[in-house]
Amino acid sequence: MFDWLKGKNQEAEGLDAISRKFEQMLEDGRHVFDAAANTLLAGSDPDVVRADLFATDKRINKVEQEIRRALVVHGSVHGSFSLPELLVMMSLVKDAERIGDYAKNLFDLAVHSRDAFVDAERAELVALKDRISRLLAKTRNTYDGQDEEAARRLLEECNRLEDECDGAVHRALVVEGRNLAANVLAYRYFKRVVSHAANIVTSLVMPIDKLDFFDEPRDA
Repeated sequence: MFDWLKGKNQEAEGLDAISRKFEQMLEDGRHVFDAAANTLLAGSDPDVVRADLFATDKRINKVEQEIRRALVVHGSVHGSFSLPELLVMMSLVKDAERIGDYAKNLFDLAVHSRDAFVDAERAELVALKDRISRLLAKTRNTYDGQDEEAARRLLEECNRLEDECDGAVHRALVVEGRNLAANVLAYRYFKRVVSHAANIVTSLVMPIDKLDFFDEPRDA
């Protein structure tokens, strides 16, 4: 969908800068996700992580604002021919920004609940965290390459990860005798990170009206 961002003419130079900024948002989103999840699961010191995590999230928010301003200017100057793509990009930068928000949620959970997991639960969450981190890297690379076939494979992976998160939540909700609130929140935050990555990938393979509806029930 975004070949217009990769053009070689003078007009496309500004659009290519937008694309580079968006890809930096995705890289920063992966960074804050890793930092927050490692604080929750690997025992990183929150006081050591805090400044970098919140500074990176602030940069994500600033770049989102810069991209939105640039898109408005581009649409005003060049007319409506690229309006669908501009609307899509507006949606995608919000998805990238939300990844940072859920990383902050994970960090808050780490501050209050990082001793809530038994060893087996922690190991399962660490393995899932590593898969999601790799997914975020692939999301950035797939967007950069505009590879529709890779995007479809990545969406299938997102489906599997979301289903695993849902399954873990459902199992935790029926356990008696232990407070598993931290487990439920961790899996829910993990799932939301995956869902926002999936929304970004859908831009390569689905029309504009399907954005943000990727995580609707698939049997509906």
